[in-house]
Amino acid sequence: MNWRAAVVTFPGSNCDRDMAVALERASGTPALRVWHGDADLPKNLDFIALPGGFSYGDYLRCGAMSAVSPIMRSVIQAAGRGVPVLGVCNGFQVLAEARLLPGALMRNAGQTFICRHVALRVENSQSLFTARYDQGEEISIPVAHHDGNYYADSETLDRLEAEGRVAFRYVTGCNGSQRDIAGILNEAGNVLGMMPHPERAVDPAHGGTDGLRLFESAIGALVGA
Repeated sequence: MNWRAAVVTFPGSNCDRDMAVALERASGTPALRVWHGDADLPKNLDFIALPGGFSYGDYLRCGAMSAVSPIMRSVIQAAGRGVPVLGVCNGFQVLAEARLLPGALMRNAGQTFICRHVALRVENSQSLFTARYDQGEEISIPVAHHDGNYYADSETLDRLEAEGRVAFRYVTGCNGSQRDIAGILNEAGNVLGMMPHPERAVDPAHGGTDGLRLFESAIGALVGA
C-alpha cells in the first residue's frame, strides 16, 4: 500500500508507540516517527498523528509548550494543505493550543484522572475519519485523562453543531465537557481532535476493536483501500 503516516513524539508523550502500532495494524505499513524538535516533516505524508501523554509534564497548560515546538510549524502548514491530522488526548490539547481546532481542554469536572472505557456516539459518519462508522452508532473507546473537559463559548459550540463538526459525543457525561463533546473536526474536515484513545482499541486483547475503523476510514478515504 502506498501510504505514509507519521507519529510526532514530544517530551513526555507516552502513547506514540501505541499510535504507531495502530496505524501499522490498519495499513500494513510501519508509521514514520518524528521528533518534536525536527524542523520538517517527512515529504509526501498521507497522515499525521499527535499522540497522547503528558508533553512537557503538562506545565503551563496541557499542550501549550508542545504547540510551539519546531515541528508544529510544519504540522500547521500540512493541515493547511489538507493533510489529515489526528490529535488524541494530549494531541487534542496540542491542536487546540495551536489553534488548529477551537476551544480548550480544561481540568476534569470531578478534578480526578479518568481511566476506563466509555461509550461514544458517532455524530458525524461522513468525515474521512469516521466513514466506516454508522451515523448514531455507539462504540466503546478507552479514555485516560485529567484535563479532558472540552470548553468553548456558546457561539462556537452552536457553529460546531450546525456545521456537523462534532465527530464524537460521550453517551453519558464523562468529564464535564460541554454538550458531552468528545471529538471535533476543523472547518475543512481534515483535522480531528478527540480525548478518547482509538489507538488503544484496535486489538481484541485490548477489550475491543472499535477504534480500528477510525484508522481504516482515513486509509480508505485516501488510498481507496
